Amino acid sequence: MGNCAFRGSPSIYKVFSNAKSESPKEQSPSVKEEKQDQKLPSNPEEVEDLRRDSAANPLVAFTFNELKTITSNFRQDYVLGGGGFGSVYKGFITEDLREGIQPLQVAVKVHDGDNSYQGHREWLAEVIFLGQLSHPNLVKLVGYCCEDEHRVLIYEYMPRGSVESNLFSRVLLPLPWSIRMKIALGAAKGLAFLHDATKPVIYRDFKTSNILLDEEYNAKLSDFGLAKDGPVGDESHVSTRIMGTYGYAAPEYIMTGHLTARSDVYSFGVVLLELLTGRKSLDKSRPVREQTLTDWALPMLTQKKKLHGIVDPRLNGDYPIKGVHKAAMLAYHCLNRNPKARPLMRDIVDSLEPLQLSLETLEVDQNQQL
Repeated sequence: MGNCAFRGSPSIYKVFSNAKSESPKEQSPSVKEEKQDQKLPSNPEEVEDLRRDSAANPLVAFTFNELKTITSNFRQDYVLGGGGFGSVYKGFITEDLREGIQPLQVAVKVHDGDNSYQGHREWLAEVIFLGQLSHPNLVKLVGYCCEDEHRVLIYEYMPRGSVESNLFSRVLLPLPWSIRMKIALGAAKGLAFLHDATKPVIYRDFKTSNILLDEEYNAKLSDFGLAKDGPVGDESHVSTRIMGTYGYAAPEYIMTGHLTARSDVYSFGVVLLELLTGRKSLDKSRPVREQTLTDWALPMLTQKKKLHGIVDPRLNGDYPIKGVHKAAMLAYHCLNRNPKARPLMRDIVDSLEPLQLSLETLEVDQNQQL
């Protein structure tokens, strides 16, 4: 989303091919979304008019010429990454750009003009959600550009990029256990905030490439293009088009299109498993039985003797054994096939709090194990 998050494999949204056909009633959200496409705003005034009732955060409506200045005319060596939506550039807002705007380093996400209505709707979803939500574990949206065919988002710059680019890098040093648990806790707090908001939000695309890191490895959720308002009142779920990323989506959502907060919990379990094993959720380069992370690791999460065989070998044993056991059991519960049996995100936060270790504590723990 915001910056280096797109180095490595790009994020791809797909309608899952093994999803059941939706009944006419279940198709209604898609029909509704298509009708809404025809009324999407085409200029800053219309965007602000749409935001008026829910906007809690002030956003700057940049002109495209201002974005050229911010990115030095979209210089290629400023590119931080890209995906199906377009490219992300590093940018610098200077004092002389516009009165009242503070100097700031930013990430500029340019949506592909050929991405049609779907791209416009995802762009607008980010403007709406990040324009009304504010939390230390959500990336901050600084502003946007809605001018002619241009649809651009401007975020705070996250210097360490995505969890994906750090966790699976062949160049960077392996993330230590303490940092992995810090990331897990920060991301969990972000999801818990969304789920417990006055108007609950389901993130729908929780994965390592959408979790960005600041200089201190604080995790912040990014890319709200697929986020949906959660069910209200007596409703148990939201019926929607089945979209997401292979390897992370909850099985019941893939099969029915029924989206709940517990769908995010399943995705969190996959990410926690990635942090634990150092393996990607889906890796076609591995033997067939090991390509899908959950299928391979899930049977071993509750077996202490086998568990250490799946922990990321790059950690070289530098982790607290009890902490690994607790993290594994938490992932196991998050990945329960029965969504109602999965924990709530607020309970996951409570479970992760005791697993936070300083580097000093980790060294003491290791000495006790020797």
